[in-house]
Amino acid sequence: MSAPILRKLADLRTLTTDWHRKDEVIAVVPTMGALHQGHLSLVEAAKAGCDRVIVTIFVNPKQFNNAEDLANYPRTELKDAEKLAAYGIDAIYVPDPDEIYPKGFATTVSVAGLTNVMEGEFRPGHFDGVATVVAKLFLQTQADRAYFGEKDYQQLMVVRRMARDLDIPIEVIGCPTVREPSGLAMSSRNQRLSADGLQVAAEKHRIMRALADALKDGAPFDALAVQAQTDLLTAGFAQVEYVQLRCADTLEPLTHADRPARLFAAAWADGVRLIDNIPV
Repeated sequence: MSAPILRKLADLRTLTTDWHRKDEVIAVVPTMGALHQGHLSLVEAAKAGCDRVIVTIFVNPKQFNNAEDLANYPRTELKDAEKLAAYGIDAIYVPDPDEIYPKGFATTVSVAGLTNVMEGEFRPGHFDGVATVVAKLFLQTQADRAYFGEKDYQQLMVVRRMARDLDIPIEVIGCPTVREPSGLAMSSRNQRLSADGLQVAAEKHRIMRALADALKDGAPFDALAVQAQTDLLTAGFAQVEYVQLRCADTLEPLTHADRPARLFAAAWADGVRLIDNIPV
């Protein structure tokens, strides 16, 4: 059975207030729509761990620093609702823009430190937009748990810090990246890749895996990173923005994988910016 699509906060609050009155555990899965199996894996995890599940769909203009990227972002609300019907969720919250950013809205949530590197360096203001809209969605849904994919690992770290610093009573749960058979991390942006672009994009995971294997053997990162960037360009990527090794807990840069670490990369293929990360 299809879940109701709610566009007004008052309607959502009617449901969540009743659920909390019954001591039911509420989960939220925040998305920007264009749902794929990665999103649906988060829904499955939420269903397994909670009594009620809300999926939010909101293409957040404040986290796009590129107007063209915002305009091109896929919007597939009806298809998304059809995909969610099989999971028995309790509500789809597709807020009207003025439910999130009403006239006169003047507040920005900013997380220092974690947002100054990698995605923060190449997408100025991006994480302010993420932290602001996620804080609003956490408070609007009154959820007890929130589910995010590790594909956007830096975002996951930022959201956890934001919720902790603001004492928002919610548990932020990270779920493993879901990949295509080729190894390509599932992303709504993949829809914009041509067949040739998909082949090029899939090479990134192979190159990152080879780099991670060398790091596990104790090799220093800097020389390997230079080779990985060369390999990405040779594979057909038009531009490599970064290849970095960082601590999995703090995101501080590492020269060796001498503690739990993540390998991060961002590169352009077929006119589409693609990010990925893997544990080391």
